[in-house]
Amino acid sequence: MKAILQRVLSASVTVDQQLVSSIGKGVLVFAAVAPGDTEREADLLASKVIKMKLWDDEDGARVPIPVSSRTGQRQFSNSTVLQWKQSVQDINGEVLCVSQFTLLASIKGSKPDFHGAMAGDQAKELYDYFVSKIQEGYEQGKVKNGVFQAMMKVGLINDGPVTLEISASRKP
Repeated sequence: MKAILQRVLSASVTVDQQLVSSIGKGVLVFAAVAPGDTEREADLLASKVIKMKLWDDEDGARVPIPVSSRTGQRQFSNSTVLQWKQSVQDINGEVLCVSQFTLLASIKGSKPDFHGAMAGDQAKELYDYFVSKIQEGYEQGKVKNGVFQAMMKVGLINDGPVTLEISASRKP
């Protein structure tokens, strides 16, 4: 499984000009299910969504930004960045999940190939399980969903912007 997490101030999903779901401050999750994925991968990815530290620590602590060095010694710039120490749970935020099989596309020439995504019914079952695990691990009312296999219009106000790609890969 693969997901794109976006830290947002707000996000919404509209289908056929009808608002389906919306959230305030929190995480927008675009998720895709690959052939061979199981509940194990869904569990791992759901846990990452809930626990990922995407927000600044409350006291505004800052750390120096590391820079590359030709000598191999660790060096830091004069700039600083806030430390990310809080998860969506810590800030009492919301989560909006959107199924997006196109995350698993490979490009052949100038055309996307979607064979890297699991087929419809199986993918829906595992995607729904993934969303349910986020709801179980957090608060059901704070976790919203799009419409599987629908043509959705996703609106968002990105916060940062902060966008991360995460995955849960199978291990033998």
